[in-house]
Amino acid sequence: MSQHLLKSIEKLKRMILAVSAMAEENVHLAVRAVEKRDAALAQKVIKSDIEIDNMEVEVEEESLKILALHQPVAFDLRFIVSVLKINNDLERIGDLAVNIAERAAFLSTVSHGVKMVFDFAGMTAKTQTMLRQSLDALVNNDARLARQVLATDDEVDEINRRMYEQVKDGIRSQSEDLNVLMHFISISRHLERIADHATNIAEDVIYLVEGEIVRHKTEDYAADQRNADRNRNSK
Repeated sequence: MSQHLLKSIEKLKRMILAVSAMAEENVHLAVRAVEKRDAALAQKVIKSDIEIDNMEVEVEEESLKILALHQPVAFDLRFIVSVLKINNDLERIGDLAVNIAERAAFLSTVSHGVKMVFDFAGMTAKTQTMLRQSLDALVNNDARLARQVLATDDEVDEINRRMYEQVKDGIRSQSEDLNVLMHFISISRHLERIADHATNIAEDVIYLVEGEIVRHKTEDYAADQRNADRNRNSK
């Protein structure tokens, strides 16, 4: 690898990690805004999204410049391809954080007595863990950790599925709070989508490290992880 290419790759790595950090922070702040019914915190997330958008464009332009000038191959080429895809996922995660923040801003205007009717704490914990692990896997080129993210996605999906039944029950018992309950559905759906994007990032890390395309195989990895857990528990 030439010194020019090496410097360009290192610069691009710093850029994608900066986008990663900001997207992860905005998800954290959006979740806190919901928990605290904090309109000011929600507005902070909403206003900062333009910065993520600008950074996403800069990463894409830098990636295309490296491809044009250096024509990388092997691992370096996989890195550029992975960054382009991960960059898009991070921008979408930022948008979803904004969507959650907007729901938080609305919730701050209604009674604090309306309770969450689904496992918000469990879902946010799992979603944020998946996002953090997928980004840690990217930083450390850790395919093993990336596979753990794939195995967790089913758990978030299941919470999201149960949420719909719980909201229906909530509508029966709290019909006067229908508008609030619909916002809970929206929050759950956005968290589930963030988990999906974290899964996409993990899949791209596996491709980066091992050169294997694992899209559409997530269910296989989840089943393997469940079998491994059962084997460990049986010993």
